[in-house]
Amino acid sequence: MSAEPAEADSVAGAGVIKAQLQDLAKRVKQMMSATDPASQRSKLDKLEAQASAEGFWDQQDKAAAVNQEMSDINELLELTAKMQSQLEDVQVAVELIDMEESDRKEEQTFKLEAFSTLQQLAKALEQWETQQLLGGQYDKLGAILSIQAGAGGTDAQDWAEMLLRMYTRWADKQDFTTSVLSRAEGEEAGIKAAEVEVQGRYAFGYLSAEKGTHRLVRQSPFNVKGIRQTSFAAVDVTPVLGDQVKNIQVPDSDLDIQTMRASGAGGQHVNKTESAVRVRHIPSGLSVRIEDNRSQLMNKNKAIDVLKGRLLVIAQEQQFKEIKDIKGDAVKPDWGQQIRNYVFHPYKMVKDVRSGFETSNVGAVMDGDALDGFIEAQLRHRHNFTTGKQVQEGAQHH
Repeated sequence: MSAEPAEADSVAGAGVIKAQLQDLAKRVKQMMSATDPASQRSKLDKLEAQASAEGFWDQQDKAAAVNQEMSDINELLELTAKMQSQLEDVQVAVELIDMEESDRKEEQTFKLEAFSTLQQLAKALEQWETQQLLGGQYDKLGAILSIQAGAGGTDAQDWAEMLLRMYTRWADKQDFTTSVLSRAEGEEAGIKAAEVEVQGRYAFGYLSAEKGTHRLVRQSPFNVKGIRQTSFAAVDVTPVLGDQVKNIQVPDSDLDIQTMRASGAGGQHVNKTESAVRVRHIPSGLSVRIEDNRSQLMNKNKAIDVLKGRLLVIAQEQQFKEIKDIKGDAVKPDWGQQIRNYVFHPYKMVKDVRSGFETSNVGAVMDGDALDGFIEAQLRHRHNFTTGKQVQEGAQHH
C-alpha cells in the first residue's frame, strides 16, 4: 500500500517509521521463534527425499498429503525470507533518512519507500497471525457460501443480494476466485438465495466466521413512506471437500432430488432445459440447489457433494455421531438469531454480537474493505472461547 507524498510527510515521519519498525521487528522475531525456519528446512529436506523415493505415488492420498506439506513449508520459508528482507530495507532507509547530507527530496523518497514497505510487512504479518487461529481440519480449503433471504419480504431479498456483493468484493480483495453455483432471483428486487464457490487458501477458515444470521436496519427503499425496516438473511459456509466427500455416506433413500429450469443468465439454454438440480436431505430438511453447469448430471453430483460437506460440518458442530441424526437447519434468518447488526438508519453502525467488534464505516464494510476486522475479531473470540473452555474442563477433571 503506497502513500501520497503529503500523507507520508505528515503520517510517516522519521519517528513514526522508527516506532513501526521496532514494533514489526519484534513481531517478526516472535514469528521466527514460533515457526523455526531452520527446523522447517530440515523437515523439508526429509520430505523431498521421501517424495523422490521409488513407489512414492503408489499411495496417492499419502503422496498428496506429503506434497501439500512441502508446499506449505516452502510458502512459509518464502514468507519469512521476504519479511527479513523487508525489515532490512526499512532499516537501510531509516539510516539514509538520518544522514545529514541527504536533501529534503531524497529524505521524502526514503520515507515513502520505508512507509510503503512497512505497510506491506504489517499486512503480511496480520494475515499470518490470523491464520494461526485457523487450525481446523478444513480451514485451508475452499468454501461454498450460501446466502438465503429471511424475514423482511422484498427488503430481505435486497439485503441478501447486498451481502452477496459484499462477500464477492471481499473475496476479490483476497485474490480468491468466485463462481456463482446458483442464484434465485427475488420477485421485485434482490435474490431469494444464492450459492457461491470461493476458492483460495483458508477461504473456509475465514468465511466460517461469517456463518449465521445477518440483520439489517434501514429506511426501506421499497416503501413510499421510507419507514424503518428490519430485514434478515442467513449465511451458511461449507468446505469444498473434493475427494474427501467419497468417505461420507448418505443413503440414496435420504435424498430427494428435483430438477428445474435454471433461473440465472445463460441464454436460450437456461430457459429450455431443466439443468438446475435441487437435492434435499430428507431427515434434516437441508437442501442445495446448483445450476452453474449445462449438464444436469454434473449439477446433481455437485449438489450432492456440497450437501455432504454441509452435513459433515453440522454433524461435527452439533457433535452428532451419525449424519442421519441431524435435525433442522443450523442457520435461521429471523428475529433474535442475528450474529451481526448492520444499522444504516437512524445512525450508521455495524456491530458483531459475538465479538463486540464494531465500526461506523458502513460503506467500507459493504464494499468488502472493512470485513477483515470482523472476521479476525470473531476468529480471536472463538479461539479464546475454545481455549477458556478447555482450561475450565481441564480444571474440572483435576
